[in-house]
Amino acid sequence: MKHVRALKCLLCSREFQPEEVEYTCSTCGEGGILEVLYDYDRIALLLRRENLAHDDDRSIWRYKPLLPVEPDSPRPPLAVGWSPLYPVERLRHALNLPGLFVKDDGRNPTASLKDRASAVGIVKALERGAREVTCASTGNAASSWAGAAASLGLKSYIFVPQTAPQGKLAQLLVFGATIFPVTGTYDQAFDLAIEATARFGWYNRNTAYNPYLVEGKKTVALEIAEQLGWEAPDKVFVSVGDGCILSGVFKGFADLLALGWIERMPQVIGVQAEGSSAIEQAWRTHTPLQPSPAVTIADSISVSLPRNGIMALRDLERWGGRMLTVTDEEILEAMRLLGREAGIFGEPAGVTGLAGMLKARDLGLLDQKERIVAIVTGNGLKDVASALQAVRMPPAIPPTLAAVEEALNSPVLP
Repeated sequence: MKHVRALKCLLCSREFQPEEVEYTCSTCGEGGILEVLYDYDRIALLLRRENLAHDDDRSIWRYKPLLPVEPDSPRPPLAVGWSPLYPVERLRHALNLPGLFVKDDGRNPTASLKDRASAVGIVKALERGAREVTCASTGNAASSWAGAAASLGLKSYIFVPQTAPQGKLAQLLVFGATIFPVTGTYDQAFDLAIEATARFGWYNRNTAYNPYLVEGKKTVALEIAEQLGWEAPDKVFVSVGDGCILSGVFKGFADLLALGWIERMPQVIGVQAEGSSAIEQAWRTHTPLQPSPAVTIADSISVSLPRNGIMALRDLERWGGRMLTVTDEEILEAMRLLGREAGIFGEPAGVTGLAGMLKARDLGLLDQKERIVAIVTGNGLKDVASALQAVRMPPAIPPTLAAVEEALNSPVLP
């Protein structure tokens, strides 16, 4: 990978060549997460903005020279990326925000943005010659990893909290994964997956522990910029759990800035649930990241100790981002609003960024002249039980027209 200059530890700043290290800094241990550094001059010779306009590859691999994979590495068969960026006219009118867009990443193969990271991660597994892979997840990362592995005939071993939504567990089982429902938290499942990696030699996808996941997630920012004609939006709202997607959004726009493809960075606004807000607390109080109890309906961002928190906080400070928190009820309201005004079905964690945008609007933090993107990171079918908390199910009726007429006059119907 001649276009990758080094992997740099965020704690001690030591730099490694990719072949020297697999996951984290050999000096700092698991806390020493690594960042991929690129040779942008070399990339500029391989990837040109004007050429992309004629590229029929509508997936993340259209940006392959800007991804940390070997040029001749095979691409997985699932079509990941190039999700729609909707102008959501009815939602714009309802909110009086004429420059609003919604990026629906629930349209990916396993219905979440995590497919972007898994696509890059599975290529790295192939480059290492791995045939068995593992990860810990609250659900979406696990199902995306298992799906990517199944598409290539690899065996996956997945650690999830036993409280993970049934829809996500069903995906794992259908993909043929061996799952270990852990009687504990996501953080305990995370540590157990790392122990299993050391014991059995499985290739590990764990967030932040694997340095290449941010690189897959950054492709959502590359697409947003391209879909907007290479003009960066003013603000981007995205949900935050471990902080890996947040750093990915920053990294994507920073790459484009370094290449001279955009003229400025957007303000990236991360949104956490009030019941899982360790990164927001550290950002707001300017104090080191501390574990915080995680209790929220948004299971995919329910994290006590964000594993990518150091990088996320670094990126927020470096690029002038900010954090917000929202309640579970605000998340459910965002689900209802997005569904009724835009026809997009997002899961709780998937719409948390939109919930934060609604809160920013109420706080007077938005300008009507701004172009604003809210990223929906996961589809609502991933967690139907939570979706049903956002709506009211009407009672059953007899199969008669009179019953229909009575129901139409009932206050039970929405």
